[in-house]
Formats: sequence, C-alpha cells, structure tokens
Amino acid sequence: MRRLARLRKTRGRSGSSLIETAMWVPFLVMLFVGTVEMARVSYTYYAVQKALYTVARMAGTSVSANLCAEDDAIVTEAKNFAVRGGLEDTSTPPVQGLQADQIQLSLERISPDDGALIECDCSSSGCDTANGGVAPDYVVVSLTDGYPIQFRIPFLNVDPIPLRPRVRVPYGGL
Repeated sequence: MRRLARLRKTRGRSGSSLIETAMWVPFLVMLFVGTVEMARVSYTYYAVQKALYTVARMAGTSVSANLCAEDDAIVTEAKNFAVRGGLEDTSTPPVQGLQADQIQLSLERISPDDGALIECDCSSSGCDTANGGVAPDYVVVSLTDGYPIQFRIPFLNVDPIPLRPRVRVPYGGL
C-alpha cells in the first residue's frame, strides 16, 4: 500500500519538474547569450583601446613628428599601423571596420595656474613645435564618433552602441 502511494507521488512530481525546467531553460539560455555578448563587447572595447594606445605611443615618442599637422607622415603611419595591425597590408586587422580617419589626435598641457589639464592649441604660442611652440605634456587619442558595436541577442533589437575609448600618454615616451 505504501509502495503504491509513493509511486503516485513520484509520478505527479515528474510532470511539475518538466514544466519548471521548461520555464527556466529560456531564461538560462538568454543569460548565457547575454554573458557571451558582454564578453565580446569588452574584448572589442579593449582591442580598440589598444589600437589607440599604439597610435599615441608611436606619435608621442617620435622626435620628428609634427602632431599639429593632420597630414604628417609619422602620425598617418601610426594610424595605419594601428588599423592594419602590422606593417604589411596583409596583416589581420585587430578591429574589423576601424578606419584611420576615425582616429583623432589632440594635445594637452598641464595648466601652470591650477595644475588642471587643458587642451593645447596648435599655434606658435601653443603646442605647434614646428612653428616655435612648446611641446605638449600629453598626447590624447580618441575616436571621432566612437566605434559602433551591435549586440546580437535573439529576440532583442538594440541600436548599435558607440564605444568611446580614450587614451592619454605622456609626450616624449616617459
């Protein structure tokens, strides 16, 4: 008699376990997909940041680079190096879709008045070293409009999110 009662209880529970599992599986799948997407976005952000860091170091440590000239050969080569991922055109780009014209270079100086960072203008009284200006304290590299990344989560339509990394390195390679 007890055996029969135990058997009936087990049969009733197996159906509810199946329903509970069916309710939780979509949630767990979405959680897993979201985690993978966040990892992909983080990887892309740091890959873009590393490319910007490469531009900043190459431009900031070069003695003969004119950082105020947009068409300076050294700055252009630093941007192309970061976008291509190497010296050869056959190199695999570290970030797909990143273009050299998206990369923006600016100069900053420490204000003698209050010690705050201020943007340094490209003039003979500013940071234009080719025309007699004083060298900047920092080279700042960023993206003009950000790097757009699209989340790929099923059943969820989201607009692309622009990643906006910014890198500041000391001028001169300190």
